[in-house]
Amino acid sequence: MDNATAAEKDKIVALEEKRYQAVVDGDYDAFEDLCHQRLVYTHSLGDRDTLSSYLEKLRKGYYRYHRIDHPIEDIVLIGDTALVLGQMNADLTVNGTHKTLANSALSVWIKEGETWKFLAYQPTPRKAAPAAA
Repeated sequence: MDNATAAEKDKIVALEEKRYQAVVDGDYDAFEDLCHQRLVYTHSLGDRDTLSSYLEKLRKGYYRYHRIDHPIEDIVLIGDTALVLGQMNADLTVNGTHKTLANSALSVWIKEGETWKFLAYQPTPRKAAPAAA
């Protein structure tokens, strides 16, 4: 991997950290600043939000994130697009109900000029580990 690619991947890692921390901290303006205006945010059960509908739910407390762990397994750069493959493990409240998530996740970032913007998110629930015999 060349230095330019490594530097871009480092930027994406930092941006992923910022976006997750922003929703945990309730800093929805910071989250919005990271997002592309055409964001497609898919949830674990398959429902989707636009940037405006997701922000409205966050700001009204429909979603309240308490903890998010997000190990990154790989970042694939193709032109001005970055695919972030990893996990999203979280404790949150959804419309008043506590939930714990264990998802594989794909985040998509696109570069506009010199700025990376969060364009899409797709989680997939992971199967629970089999119980020990």
